[in-house]
Amino acid sequence: MLDAYENPVSTTSTSACDAYNRGVHRFLGAEPSVEESFQLAIDEDPKFALAHIGLAREMQIRGRPDDVRTSLGNARELIENLSEREKSHIHISAFLLEGKSAQARAAVYEHVTHWPKDVLIAQMCTSVFGLIGFSGLPGREAEQLAFVSGLASHYGDNWWFRAQLAFAQLEVGQLETAAVNIEAALNGNPDSAHSKHVRAHLYYENMEDEEGLRYLEHHWKNYDPSGSLYNHISWHVGLWSLETGNLDQMWRVLDSDINPKNSQGPPLNILTDSAALLFRAELAGVEVPPERWQTLSSYALAKFAKPGLGFADVHAAIIHTRSGNIEALNTIIEGARGPVAELTKALAEGYREMENRNWSKAATLFASTIPSHARLGGSKAQRDLIDFSLAACLIRDGRRAEARTALSITRPKAVQKDLIAGI
Repeated sequence: MLDAYENPVSTTSTSACDAYNRGVHRFLGAEPSVEESFQLAIDEDPKFALAHIGLAREMQIRGRPDDVRTSLGNARELIENLSEREKSHIHISAFLLEGKSAQARAAVYEHVTHWPKDVLIAQMCTSVFGLIGFSGLPGREAEQLAFVSGLASHYGDNWWFRAQLAFAQLEVGQLETAAVNIEAALNGNPDSAHSKHVRAHLYYENMEDEEGLRYLEHHWKNYDPSGSLYNHISWHVGLWSLETGNLDQMWRVLDSDINPKNSQGPPLNILTDSAALLFRAELAGVEVPPERWQTLSSYALAKFAKPGLGFADVHAAIIHTRSGNIEALNTIIEGARGPVAELTKALAEGYREMENRNWSKAATLFASTIPSHARLGGSKAQRDLIDFSLAACLIRDGRRAEARTALSITRPKAVQKDLIAGI
């Protein structure tokens, strides 16, 4: 039996295969009911190993480690009689699920030379939160584009592929070709939240804020909050609400859709989106009550207690600094580890100096990361937070012209639209 990408799968149940294909499709599109689809495949065929792996992948995104371990264990028990592709699929997934990112990344490259259309394996090295995105290596944006482009002959006009190609092109500034590809992706699957998200980034990079907000508001209202990207798409809506002056909507989005109390999203998005929106608001001159930061500090300690993922650690550093939790901040500074440890430490120290009003020292720390902060992962839009932090410190240090010059190179719209107080 073949899956939707023409890979043989070890199940004799048509209904199980159909449910698995729905799970893969919904997983790739960040659509609702991913868990239910993979679980149905398992119910139809409890020995369907890849369905257990699909469920484990979704549980990882949702921050449910016990369920990840259970599903991965179930798949491993079924590995003996599988094809070589399926065995490799499970081994690579285990690397990913157990946090062995470097091994997983290398194994993905090897796997796709043999089975390029094993889409859930190829997917691991795509997008800004993937194994390349969070590799911490220099040039990761160019590598991302090279990896995705290398799949073109195998995926052609497939909607998932075109969306990933568009995102990779966006991150290196190829906006015109990205626009062509994202429209093709949306035509291929109008329900894909991932494709709509990439379209939102195109609006952002083109500085079309009002148009982007109108686009996302329409699709956001029709997106089930259980979808894995709902939290992050809400962040885009909240950010554009801030930037277009609709503060009432910004607060509504934050309270109803992003913060830990109400969001159903992945913990990484809850942490980073909440921190980024609140801090961007403060940089724009909006007063944020201290208790909001304190609530987030408790969440960060619960979900990301040990430093290691630089992208999360930097946002947690902002949260702990603004909440006054200096002990937690120092844990990040002193315990920074992983491939971007030096960036994490410099940025966390920068936010500490910023809090202490040592503007010049903070600016120096932030400036030291500008040439290489892409290594942190995340999108250019998300890392604007670092550039804006630098500019805010320069302004407060009496160096407004320097701040404007810096932003005119990296984010000219910040100057044009007064996105930082005093710019």
